[in-house]
Amino acid sequence: MEIFILYKVVRLLLLVGALITHSTFGGILDKRLLSSSNTIVRVVEITSEDDSSGAKTNSIPTFPQFVSLPTENITAGNEGKTLTGAYQCNLSQTLIDEIRGYQTVANKIFKTLLTGSFKGRTYSELAYFVDRFGSRLAGSQNLENAIDYMLDKMTQDGLENVHGEEVNIPHWVRGEESAVLISPRRKKLALLGLGYSVGTPPEGITAEAIVVTSFEDLAAKSNEVKGKIVVYNEEYISYGETVKYRGNGASEASKFGAVASLIRSITPFSINSPHTGMQSYQENVTKIPTACITIEDAELLHRMQQRGEKLIIQLKMNDTNLPSVTSRNAIAEIIGREKPEEVVVVSGHIDSWDVGQGAMDDGGGMIMSVEALALIKFLGLKPRRTLRAILWTTEEFGLIGVQDYVKKHANDMDKFATVFESDIGTFRPLGLDYSGSDEGGCILQEVLKLMSPINAMTYRKQAEVGSDIGYFIEKGVPGVSLNTENKGYFYYHHSEGDTMTVENSDELDLCTAVWATASYVLADLSVTIPRS
Repeated sequence: MEIFILYKVVRLLLLVGALITHSTFGGILDKRLLSSSNTIVRVVEITSEDDSSGAKTNSIPTFPQFVSLPTENITAGNEGKTLTGAYQCNLSQTLIDEIRGYQTVANKIFKTLLTGSFKGRTYSELAYFVDRFGSRLAGSQNLENAIDYMLDKMTQDGLENVHGEEVNIPHWVRGEESAVLISPRRKKLALLGLGYSVGTPPEGITAEAIVVTSFEDLAAKSNEVKGKIVVYNEEYISYGETVKYRGNGASEASKFGAVASLIRSITPFSINSPHTGMQSYQENVTKIPTACITIEDAELLHRMQQRGEKLIIQLKMNDTNLPSVTSRNAIAEIIGREKPEEVVVVSGHIDSWDVGQGAMDDGGGMIMSVEALALIKFLGLKPRRTLRAILWTTEEFGLIGVQDYVKKHANDMDKFATVFESDIGTFRPLGLDYSGSDEGGCILQEVLKLMSPINAMTYRKQAEVGSDIGYFIEKGVPGVSLNTENKGYFYYHHSEGDTMTVENSDELDLCTAVWATASYVLADLSVTIPRS
């Protein structure tokens, strides 16, 4: 079998080699689509170019690349008539040619990031930031110090209108936390309290525990819950589906008289690592302490219960909800040359949970948004519309920063042309996700063709993209989110594992390239993306 597979691979590579024709970096190599029954293989090669001294330099040394992509994400058909689901694009040839005209600018961005003076800079800036400040919990002085640093950095980068906009935010503080299995044997249980959780009495809570696997299982065992600690050992399906247990587990258990709840961490993978996150108490229920424990411990407790063993747990959580404090959304711009009142936003959130470094969630997306503008400024590019970077505060406690911003700028919503957000990891970029009108999607697909040299052309239209920018999308503003190869994102999410170790310098460069190119082009085009 291995020999047969190797034989097929060799044949494919030989075929690709026969198809490839060379060109300089100023033009994209002949892009052939080799189709099979269920995938399209996009073949792209970047060769060398002449630098100012006349010497040859490798523009992107990792090419050629051979990437199999799903057919539904690949443009097909005649010029300007790409099929997107049931919608057939029909952009004017004039607009298509205008977008194609940005290839030289795109290539300049790619070269500067991948082989030029900005190579490795996004990684270096992110590493310095998270190494210096570490985690940045909403309400903490450390978060405000980090915001001050970024405001100063954006000023030093030569960006314009650098300022903070104040936001009133909640202030939750994690104290000492511990959980110990007392019976049937003694064992420490790793845990992390959840945002907004109340604490236990100083002496803690020692009670019998009952394990459930779902809200339905909880309801079926409701007569057994009163006075006990409810442990959820729910099956992980996806983050979007399973996070309801973290968000509502305490309230649902409290309805039946539980004294606390412990929830299996919302992750598909664990090395005895608890994951934190936000939870919300429902109205008219008693607020009980709640925390996440590891997959391993949730399964252990479940197995013990299935054997008929009585579970006794001692829980201590010195967590506190304090009076609200003031934070800031941090903002910087490149003011547009012709239509400065129209705005394209790139964004990420600057706060994080109080574990790990917040490098992945969302240091990478935040720093990348700043670096995209810094690069555009460095290259002397001045878009038609204003490019604005916004570093959202207090995303982790319920999207507080963006809600305040949208409320304060409610009368300006018609001036926002497009909003970008990166908050699902800055791994190898695949392309962009989009929420908005079908015609707008057609424009974005043409823009994505500019990413051919870095193989980041995948387009996905979705009802919702991002987290913070959802409040803009509700107002009709087109939304764009970075799509990356982020299979491992929820391995590290909201845990001690979210550190610089999960980041990759080359991938951060590629993400910044996509971000800078797409945002600049949409800010400079003669037209804006039509609204739904």
